[in-house]
Amino acid sequence: QVQLVESGGGSVQTGGSLRLSCAASGRTFIIDTMAWFRQSPGKEREFVANINWAGGSPNYADSVKGRFSISRDNAEATVFLQMNTVKPEDTAVYYCKANTFGGVVWGQGIQVTVSS
Repeated sequence: QVQLVESGGGSVQTGGSLRLSCAASGRTFIIDTMAWFRQSPGKEREFVANINWAGGSPNYADSVKGRFSISRDNAEATVFLQMNTVKPEDTAVYYCKANTFGGVVWGQGIQVTVSS
């Protein structure tokens, strides 16, 4: 199995930056892709970005394209989400997700609050 732990959340002002980390442990060799999702109160969980563990171009939701950047460190089994020029509508609980050859794994989620 794979376990995921997110870190780096918190409060930031509009226009600021924040970097989220998601550390994977366990059978990390079965990870196929890693992704970030987010969920705001009263809304469904939505896709933010994903990246293939072996390489290739990342994918982004239109709402974050040009502002957020997903990257990975395979040696540390960690994926990052660099959030720049944040907006109040980016306020949400951010979840890390791993698609593995053994199934889907979610992290516990971490709060990001953007104040105006």
